[in-house]
Amino acid sequence: MASYSQMSYAQRGKQHAHPVARELFAIMERKRSNLSLAADVATKAELLALADKVGPYICVLKTHIDVVSDFDADLVAQLQALASKHDFLIFEDRKFAEIGNTVKLQYSGGIYRIADWAHITNCHVIPGEGIIQGLAEVGMPKGRGLLLLAEMSSKGMLATGAYTDKNIEMAVRNDFVIGFIGSRRFTEERDLITMTPGVGLHAAGDALGQQYRTPEMIITENGSDVIIVGRGIYGPGKDPATEAQRYRDAGWAAYEKRLSVSN
Repeated sequence: MASYSQMSYAQRGKQHAHPVARELFAIMERKRSNLSLAADVATKAELLALADKVGPYICVLKTHIDVVSDFDADLVAQLQALASKHDFLIFEDRKFAEIGNTVKLQYSGGIYRIADWAHITNCHVIPGEGIIQGLAEVGMPKGRGLLLLAEMSSKGMLATGAYTDKNIEMAVRNDFVIGFIGSRRFTEERDLITMTPGVGLHAAGDALGQQYRTPEMIITENGSDVIIVGRGIYGPGKDPATEAQRYRDAGWAAYEKRLSVSN
């Protein structure tokens, strides 16, 4: 069988068993976008303004809701309205890393009630497979999806080798898992989506160990599916809408090149 990365997003969406994955692939095709915005901003106003500006060009809005200093229920309502207006999914980058019973409480309750509004969240599997099962008990009835942190984009990260292999094994046998955070396609046993952070139009890094790779490296060469971009879009002196269009176009061109090479 051909690699899933050699198939179009539309083909993969039509045959995927998970509703979140099906919807994500459909959005990607409709908008010709495999771009996710990493919206790491500190206020409600900043987050909503940024999401509205880049919303037309992204398939996923990735949030860190716990850094928003003035979080309230109205923020969630407005994010949901923007997701509907601009046709994108919301991914709360929570990186759960607790035992199953604790993550059930963290995911369903507290002040953020993440499972009520985030289509996608993610976790480390350091605590064992129970973390996936705990999150699934909350998320599956709500039609949510989970990504496993198989790799990270920072220099010196420890998610390598046998640890990454364990992520793959757990993902394959847990239906709640729709994919990974990582730099490449990891398996052909199931169609699992890879979302990749640390993407820039020019390969480089920052002073805190972030390593950047280009869309062509990630999408065309490595077989990843979604590029995650943050400061490259809304950093100092940048126009977020203009930069989002540039990254959307670069990501889609890399995807089309991958399909042309495979065919």
